[in-house]
Amino acid sequence: MIHLLAVLAIPLDSQPRTLSPIDVALDTSSTAGTAAAVFDPVAERGLCFTPGAARELSKKEVSMREKSLRPDFHTSDADLMRGLAATAKKTQPSKRTTLPASMSSGSALHSGETLEPVTTLYNIWTHEALPILPGESVEERFHQFLRDHYTNQPTHMDPKLVEVLTSVANKFSAKRIEIVSGYRSPKYNLMLRKKGHAVARHSQHMEGNAVDFRVRGVPTKTVLHYVRSLRVGGVGYYPHSQFVHSDTGRIRYWTGS
Repeated sequence: MIHLLAVLAIPLDSQPRTLSPIDVALDTSSTAGTAAAVFDPVAERGLCFTPGAARELSKKEVSMREKSLRPDFHTSDADLMRGLAATAKKTQPSKRTTLPASMSSGSALHSGETLEPVTTLYNIWTHEALPILPGESVEERFHQFLRDHYTNQPTHMDPKLVEVLTSVANKFSAKRIEIVSGYRSPKYNLMLRKKGHAVARHSQHMEGNAVDFRVRGVPTKTVLHYVRSLRVGGVGYYPHSQFVHSDTGRIRYWTGS
C-alpha cells in the first residue's frame, strides 16, 4: 500500500514521455525555423559595403584625368642652364670631328673651342629650351618642341619658321627667343574661341605653319618691321600681349590685342 502511494505521488511532468513521429517532425521544423531567423551582423554589414555600379565620368572629368596622366616636361631654370652647358660640351668638335659642309672654312672650330648657339628658343608653356647651333638642323626636334601644350600633340612644322627665327636672332643678336605659341590642335583652338579669345577658325597654327614669339630686350614693333621685310607670309602685331605672329601663308598684315 505504501509503494502504491509513492508511485502516485510522482509528478506527471518528471516522467519520460515517448514522442510520436508527428511530434518529432513538428519539433524539428520549429528548431530549423528558429535557426533561420537568427540575425547575422557580419553578413548584414557586408551588404552595406558592397561596391555599387561605376559612375560614368563627365567630359570635364575625363579631360582632367587625361591631363593628369600626361608626362611632365617642365624644368627649372637651373636644369635649363645645365642642359645648355651639356649640349655645348657635346657639340664641341674634336680632332676627328667633321664639320657640316654649310659652315665655311673660315668659321671652322679648333679643338678646345666652344660652339656657341645662334640663339636658344624657349617655350614659355613647357619651359623647354631648344638651342639652334650653326650648321645643325633642328627640324626633327622643332616639331616636338612646338607641340600643342594643352593636348601634348606634335605636328609637322614648316621648316621656314626656323629660318625666320634664325634671321631674327642674327639681326638683333638675340641669345634667347621666347615662343608664345606653336602648333595649336583643333580641340585647343575651339576651346580658345569658346572662351572669347580672338583666334581664327582656321588658324595657320592648326596647320603647323605659324609661330608667335617675342625677343627679350627688343621692342615688339621693331621685331614686327623686320619680320615684315622678310616677306615670308602673314605677320601679325600684338602690342598688348607683346609678341609677333609669323606664318608661311599668303602675305598679309594685321594688328591684334
